[in-house]
Amino acid sequence: MSAPKLTQTEMRELMERAERAGSEAVTAMTPTPMVVGSPRDPMASLMGDESAGLDPAQPQYVVPDGVCGFAWVNVKPGGSRFARWLKETGRGRSDSYYGGVTIWISDYRQSYERKMAHAQAMAGVLREAGIKATASGRLD
Repeated sequence: MSAPKLTQTEMRELMERAERAGSEAVTAMTPTPMVVGSPRDPMASLMGDESAGLDPAQPQYVVPDGVCGFAWVNVKPGGSRFARWLKETGRGRSDSYYGGVTIWISDYRQSYERKMAHAQAMAGVLREAGIKATASGRLD
């Protein structure tokens, strides 16, 4: 399947639809909160031992947005009309590691789950339009 020949206006409208889908996906989800504290026994925590867990005598904090991380959408090939348009308009950047052009998801503070929901929905809209797009992320 060859990449679609989109006009400047069609590319802008496609990105607006993709961004909107990403925002809607985030609105529809609730991240799993993360609890942060001091482990009772650091080695047991690392080894998955049953004596692992947080020390109740130490402060514990709830992070409502869940675990921290990053997410992005990768568009290939990097020389396609759409990928070039992403770079020209400042919406994407060349990706020397994965190849192609990457659209960084910078909203949602450090919430990995929110960023991934946005990236997955966005990539889905782009794929429906015939663009080779993949959502990726990593925990921090």
